[in-house]
Amino acid sequence: MMDHNKYTRQFFMPPAACTDWVEKTYIDHAPVWCSVDLRDGNQALVTPMQLHEKLRMFRTLIDIGFKEIEIGFPSASETEYEIIRTLIEQDLVPDDVTLQVLVQARPELIKKTFESVKGAKNVIIHFYNSTSTLQRKIVFQKDMDGIVDIAVQGAKLIRQLTEEEIARSGMNIRYEYSPESYTGTEQDFAVRICHEVMEALGATKENPVIINLPATVEMCTPNTYADQIEYFIKHLPNREAAIISLHPHNDRGTGVACAELGLLAGAERIEGCLFGNGERTGNLDIVTVALNMYTQGVDPKLDFHDILSVGRVYEECTKMEIPPRQPYVGQLAFTAFSGSHQDAIKKGFDYMKNTGTEYWEVPYLPINPEDINRQYDPIIRINSQSGKGGAAYVLEQAKGYRMPKSMQPEFGDIVKAAADAYGDELNEVQIVSLFNKEFVDLKGKYELIERHFHQAKQSEDAQENPTVFTGVIAVDGQKADVIGRGNGPIDAFFNALSKVGVTGYKFINYDEHAISVGSNAKAICYIELQKPDGNHIFGVGIHSGIVVASLLGILCAINRAEKQKA
Repeated sequence: MMDHNKYTRQFFMPPAACTDWVEKTYIDHAPVWCSVDLRDGNQALVTPMQLHEKLRMFRTLIDIGFKEIEIGFPSASETEYEIIRTLIEQDLVPDDVTLQVLVQARPELIKKTFESVKGAKNVIIHFYNSTSTLQRKIVFQKDMDGIVDIAVQGAKLIRQLTEEEIARSGMNIRYEYSPESYTGTEQDFAVRICHEVMEALGATKENPVIINLPATVEMCTPNTYADQIEYFIKHLPNREAAIISLHPHNDRGTGVACAELGLLAGAERIEGCLFGNGERTGNLDIVTVALNMYTQGVDPKLDFHDILSVGRVYEECTKMEIPPRQPYVGQLAFTAFSGSHQDAIKKGFDYMKNTGTEYWEVPYLPINPEDINRQYDPIIRINSQSGKGGAAYVLEQAKGYRMPKSMQPEFGDIVKAAADAYGDELNEVQIVSLFNKEFVDLKGKYELIERHFHQAKQSEDAQENPTVFTGVIAVDGQKADVIGRGNGPIDAFFNALSKVGVTGYKFINYDEHAISVGSNAKAICYIELQKPDGNHIFGVGIHSGIVVASLLGILCAINRAEKQKA
């Protein structure tokens, strides 16, 4: 049995209500983005990236548009140190990109970190120490003053080494401080320690410090996180000397929501990883947050126009697999199996085509897949849960066949039955094969061997039935000469069929359209008949002549009806 009583809330609500963010309904501009794929993401991998993989990932992050990239924890290991030195010594960092390095607030680690970045143009020294009640009690066994002292002493040393490095090389150095496990820290204490760090660093409006408020472990609902962020911002002294940054993890599965509500609460910067990589359940997924903005008409300042290529780099470098339902990039992210969803998507595509609307307006698809180099082909996929519209859409995409709406339920039932029998989804080839087997390649009792039409000679009957059909119909392989008159080709053909025992069928409707162009152009004709028992049935004919296509469609429908009787 599961015992929930052994758990208690470890987060702290703000001492005063802070819900101004609730009045903000949308995010209207992109934050500053910082990728931590090469640090937080890399340290979470079963097999950390090798140097060539790190360099490939770094180039990809640059191509996407990241201007701040946390590349490692250089004081932690030689491999972490190596990537930083390689980037600097081989001059692989664009002038507008800042390298961020992480370090604990410990003197020996801080000094090694400064050694690692020598020769860089732009650097963020990101230092941290844990501030939560749990960490203070269990890990550090210190009171609040002792934790503040660790942070302040680290800040003073970083400021000293920064001033020395600037005097020596002119390097552009900025500061970032994280009260690790911020979500488990008393809010007033978080404000206090960050303010004292800012004072030690000499933060000003002109040279602000990045104050990063991480959900190192996600402990609360996103609205509470937003309340915490808003409270912190409102109560931080010298607020204008700070850039408020977020680093949400995803332990509760709401990392993206925490980031979005945190932005509404006033945060200006976000740290995260591609596709949510990171410790335990991962960091927030920067791709999702950015493309969510894009779908709301906001330029995210990150370029995911070829998201599948980014996904391949991610998978090959990290040896991780992107789940099939991952937003935007997953194999099934834009796939609909539900019949009602398929029908709405098909109608949305038709609406876009017919109206020329300037906005993307397709139900169930919040983004145009083509914007991120995804294709329409796999959007509608067919299984036993799919509806008539889905099969019709796949058939149209594959072969250009535009079934009339009245025919779609009949073919949809055929597809559903096949999917049930198969026990899996049906692909495009299978659906086309089903259509051809049922309508195009069907061999039945009746076959058109020869056909001729001519106008009847002048007579009283010729005025009412001016069209004459003469031809040869095979019945179970036996050929028979037939003749029939009617008020048009179809009526004359029906009358000719009566000569071989085909009676009781009533012509209801037909649709036709071209399926190819040029000298070998063909048309497809969809015929709807009423059977002798009163039910309707469809047939299909394909031929270069539309009249012949309609005759073949009539025989197809009759043959299908005869097959059903048998």
